[in-house]
Amino acid sequence: MNIIFMGPPGAGKGTQAEKIVVKYDLPHISTGDMFRAAIKEETALGLEAKKYMDSGQLVPDEVTIGIVEERLAKEDCNDGFLLDGFPRTVAQAEALDSIMANLNKKIDYVINIDVDPAILLERLTGRRICKSCGATYHMVFNPPTQEGVCDKCGGELYQRSDDNAETVGNRLEAYFNQTAPLIAYYTEVGNLFNINGQQEIDAVFAEIDNVFGGK
Repeated sequence: MNIIFMGPPGAGKGTQAEKIVVKYDLPHISTGDMFRAAIKEETALGLEAKKYMDSGQLVPDEVTIGIVEERLAKEDCNDGFLLDGFPRTVAQAEALDSIMANLNKKIDYVINIDVDPAILLERLTGRRICKSCGATYHMVFNPPTQEGVCDKCGGELYQRSDDNAETVGNRLEAYFNQTAPLIAYYTEVGNLFNINGQQEIDAVFAEIDNVFGGK
């Protein structure tokens, strides 16, 4: 079972990916993990990617696509995989189709966890962190007993600069603008499944599991 996993920041994608990987015994492959592994193994493409990463540049598509192809050809992907963070563009999706054809495989499911942007904003801006011990709270889902004070050590709680409403709003807008063409692409292919991410964690997983036939 070959799966692409999509979802905006705050949708709970990481939590659901972990549950799928455990139940179906699939390798969870993220772009970052692929880059790190290729660099560690010192493959030609890994060393090429490292040059761009070390200089703070985006890794070009041709290098990224080559690294994806190397990773998906490995033995642990023979019975399936969960691909997270790739593709990000239609051009990458088309390249992935070619990779899969070369490997005599296909993408079975594209899972898109769908959450209303207003709810995502609430989830992502509610985080507070203790300056002293690093404990994490959420003003809606896991609030401290006393506002602004850490339950564990009494330290002061603060909001990270990238958790403010304007920054989070910009991140979400960028995500939806980037992925809209991908959603359309996989809708046309016929393997996209939109999952209601506004439910409880177990209910979200049950809906995903149902897509797979609860195997």
